[in-house]
Amino acid sequence: MDIRAAGREREAPSRMRTLSYGWRVGDDTHELRLVPVPGTFGEAVPVRHGAEVSCATFTTPRAVTASTNHACGRRSPLRRSRSSVAIIAGALLVTGCTSRSSEDASSADLSADLTTGPYLVVLGTAQDGGYPQAGTKPGDAWVPDRRRYAASVALVDPESGERWLFEATPDFREQLHELDRLAPTDGTPGLAGILLTHAHVGHYAGLIHLGHEIIGAREVVVYAMPRMRAFLGGNGPWDQLVRFGNIELRALSEDVQIRLNERLSVTPFRVPHRDEYSETVGFRITGPSRTVVFLPDIDKWERWQDLGTRIEDIVGAADVAYLDGTFYRDGEVPGRAMSDIPHPFIEETMRRFAAAPAVERAKIRFIHLNRTNPAAFADSEERRAVERGGFRVADMLEILPL
Repeated sequence: MDIRAAGREREAPSRMRTLSYGWRVGDDTHELRLVPVPGTFGEAVPVRHGAEVSCATFTTPRAVTASTNHACGRRSPLRRSRSSVAIIAGALLVTGCTSRSSEDASSADLSADLTTGPYLVVLGTAQDGGYPQAGTKPGDAWVPDRRRYAASVALVDPESGERWLFEATPDFREQLHELDRLAPTDGTPGLAGILLTHAHVGHYAGLIHLGHEIIGAREVVVYAMPRMRAFLGGNGPWDQLVRFGNIELRALSEDVQIRLNERLSVTPFRVPHRDEYSETVGFRITGPSRTVVFLPDIDKWERWQDLGTRIEDIVGAADVAYLDGTFYRDGEVPGRAMSDIPHPFIEETMRRFAAAPAVERAKIRFIHLNRTNPAAFADSEERRAVERGGFRVADMLEILPL
């Protein structure tokens, strides 16, 4: 393995330094990009390669993207050789985690190996229809590099070989493929479970891929709340998945923790949303070292507060929070009343957290961005405004060690 020198430094749009490290494994060139958090101090982070551990000094990273650049130029997830994954482990372990747990992290924690430690990977960042959506006319939206899958994350436990998927989106096929490339397994679909937030099409329609006509899966566990279970079990074509044994519906209960295995647990919590066919939940994901919130869909923060829950408290109790960022501002969707499709605008969330400490704002990563949301694109002024405010937009295939 050839590991190129100490990395190159370039100016990020926010005037923060970005360190870029590269290495070669066989014919593949890998790149690790690290974006520092403003106002933090440099620290030595152990980086493993093979049996050796070296130290690179850089400012605590806020965002890490790992990618493989093949000869065809297509961006794809990091290949799974143990050495490749181990190289980036030390840096990845502090991805976006600027809360108490990361501040107190020891060198031993930072040198942990992703081949054994559980982690979360983002498999999609877009609203239900993905990007570009059906009906989008030919143009820049169809450039492959702008493609984004519908919002979804997965949990991987390399030690047990288990994988869990949050949401079964219309992009299920591609997302399962990306997960197989990152964390391969012998089984098909190789999922220990699927956890659903609610019955809007971008969050469950991908279950159809498990059916008789496609994978023909056997007893894939699908975790769902009571109304969601009744919807799937009582309406075609979803009830056929149950009758044919393709899926096994398993109960979720509000604020009741379920243990996925010895190291990972999940707690659903109710949120207000347009609940035509089911209730809507977010998830609190707890690993050995970190807690993550996955909340892709909600009406308005004020409505939730009227019901007794403040989003500030939810973020405060987590290390990272993937929050509904469907729309950037009011009036974004031409010809539609935004009050008919309520979501917290990114502008509203940023104003709400404007006075919060930087460590709290840095936890927030916006996800579930609509096709009209300019913050989805790194070259937009809206994205720059998000980053200047100390927030982030979630990246496809970003990895968060737990």
